[in-house]
Amino acid sequence: MSTTTFLVLGLVVVAAALVLRRLRPAWYWLSIGVTLAVLRVIVRYASVMDACGLTVPPSRLRLTLARLANRPAPASRPPRILSIRPTRTGLMLRVKLQPGQDAFDFAASTDRLRHSFTMHGITSREIKSGVVELRMTGYDVLERVQMPAQLEREGLRIPVALREDGAVHYRDYRQVPHSLNLGATLSGKSVYQRNLVKELASRHVALVGIDCKQGVELAPLARRFSALADNPDSAADLLEALVQRMADTYQVIRHEQRISADTPDEEITADIWGLAEDLRPVPVVLLVDEVAELALFSNTAEKKRRERIVTALVRLVQLGRAAGIYVEICGQRFGAELGDGITMLRAQLTGRISHRVNDEASAKMAFGDISPDAVLATTQIPVERPGLAVAGDSTGGWVRIRTPFTTMRQAVNACTANAHRTPVLEGLEAFRPVLPDLAPVEIPAPASAAKPLTA
Repeated sequence: MSTTTFLVLGLVVVAAALVLRRLRPAWYWLSIGVTLAVLRVIVRYASVMDACGLTVPPSRLRLTLARLANRPAPASRPPRILSIRPTRTGLMLRVKLQPGQDAFDFAASTDRLRHSFTMHGITSREIKSGVVELRMTGYDVLERVQMPAQLEREGLRIPVALREDGAVHYRDYRQVPHSLNLGATLSGKSVYQRNLVKELASRHVALVGIDCKQGVELAPLARRFSALADNPDSAADLLEALVQRMADTYQVIRHEQRISADTPDEEITADIWGLAEDLRPVPVVLLVDEVAELALFSNTAEKKRRERIVTALVRLVQLGRAAGIYVEICGQRFGAELGDGITMLRAQLTGRISHRVNDEASAKMAFGDISPDAVLATTQIPVERPGLAVAGDSTGGWVRIRTPFTTMRQAVNACTANAHRTPVLEGLEAFRPVLPDLAPVEIPAPASAAKPLTA
């Protein structure tokens, strides 16, 4: 083959790689990008560590030995690479720190490392004393969210979004019982809530909803809801009924404790998860859409109703965890301007999710008391990326996530398919949605049975 043929084939391969990188970044990464990235990390590692100030000077012993041997002074030592593991979205690099180094040095240098290794993003976390893991992403995994085929679904731990480092973001109600979900109009807040319902539909859990927009968000999913309120008046009664259910559940726990000297340790419990399965009440997830509608009032009667609602919500988030009641509160704003009790309520919401907001004050409502960096990240969410959010908790840690787009039809189909799992909650029968029976589906007869056999 001539040189011209080789040149044309090379140009075709390069063009195909560029097109693949543009249209299918995941395929490009798994086929070509991962190999190039590993080579870049190995070749550039020592010089990049030195340029980023992540090396340590030689020890006195090495300097003394070099002086005695009449050799040049040894160079600074970079952290030692323990392992490089490719993933479907990037690389996992584990390094052993040199004496005198700190994991914070790597966290502060992630942006410089990202540019030096030509990666899309790098996050750092400490695995154990002296070992740091650098999680590198080779492309923008949040541009086109594709959840992995294999997802962990166990108990009340459900996958809800994809993190910027390529990992799956889970919502674990056992670990984070209550959460706040903020976001402006068309920011993806409702899609996040819809995805929650879709994932919870197949779990052994009772769903209770409050949607003061006349139920337009949650009413289509009502076949999987054990109770639903679509106005503030019924919401106040529903919340007080949940408080009473919580009190009844605590009586069951007290009755079953029976602590004595011969009671095994594993049978002593202070929540529903230590009860026997035949005695354990079904856990309840309460979803509140547009919480501001519950806190607003314009006359004395509505003010009294608001006090009932806020008092019941505060009691549920303070005491509901042990009784198996978990609260998801959604809204566009959630601050002190909503009145007394709102700040106390927000303090009990460990999980924080904030989609795009219209002002910095709204971001501070979610993260101002736990992480100033998360506030800055929230204000930088672009309008053209609905579903992109910042997730944080009371520890101050935060990460960017994006929910896969879930249509209303997909959520409705999941709720309809799991309608038989909807439990009847004692004391909340009056709030159970009344829905018509599903229309029977006509199955056409087989073609062979359509025409009678003739002799």
